[in-house]
Amino acid sequence: MKHYFILFIKGMSMGIANVIPGVSGGTIALITGIYEDLINSLKSFDTKSLKLITSIHILGFIKHTNLYFLLAVFGGSIVSVFSIASLFKYLFTHYPILIWAFFFGLIIASIYFVGKRISKWNTATIISLVIGTLVAISLSFMTPASENDNLFFVFICGIIGISGMMLPGLSGSFILILMGNYELLMVTAITELNIPLLSVFFLGSAFGLMSFSHILSWVFKHYKNQTLALLTGFILGSLSIIWPWKEVAESIIIKGKEKIIAYNWYFPNELNIETTLAILLIFAGILSVYALENFAVNKK
Repeated sequence: MKHYFILFIKGMSMGIANVIPGVSGGTIALITGIYEDLINSLKSFDTKSLKLITSIHILGFIKHTNLYFLLAVFGGSIVSVFSIASLFKYLFTHYPILIWAFFFGLIIASIYFVGKRISKWNTATIISLVIGTLVAISLSFMTPASENDNLFFVFICGIIGISGMMLPGLSGSFILILMGNYELLMVTAITELNIPLLSVFFLGSAFGLMSFSHILSWVFKHYKNQTLALLTGFILGSLSIIWPWKEVAESIIIKGKEKIIAYNWYFPNELNIETTLAILLIFAGILSVYALENFAVNKK
């Protein structure tokens, strides 16, 4: 029971991360050491699981899909989205620098601890790290495309959007903004209950979740060091979005709400109370990841 409670807390952390621009639930899953288990559990929803459930072999289905693990993690994510995540939204509105500072510390520390899991550094892993970093940085400089309600494109949005949410350092919502369909799929289609659009988007997301988890599981198995290096690069590149001291450079208004797509970064020019607190929170974020890492090691 204690094991599943810890998974539930990790799931809550993932839910909070999905609320924060530039931080993905995948990043938290990787930091807390459940990323591979999560990918492999999602991958297990295959033809065998379908046969088990249709033959009413419930215990076999639960074991094959690692269902209790998934329920604990996603249960925590859902609870946090409807409870703690709203608190973080409030804090981002009223204390943005302080909250960004804490998460900046989390990401800095996670780069070290995730990178430490790479058992062998060579040309391939270095190239993977560079590619991951450049991809994550380049996303923050891209201009959003125009809205497109073509059903095939909506299906592709579902695949890419959910895949982005699964990758540490990348934001699925931000990717949908870049593809031009965030308002259409996450606002208009929901408020107007556009069944055709929502159905196609859901099918694309489900297809992306299942197929991408198989791909990630395969590359982890055969190219673990290169994959970890690539994911470390994604996290490293996301630091440009999470830097605490920044001003909005470009944004778009979606249904009366501002969605930021570019920032101007700066360094604080005076050591006031807010700057001091922000620096302390950066260290608090670093120490939080250090504590999580030591806890995971001690559990093993």
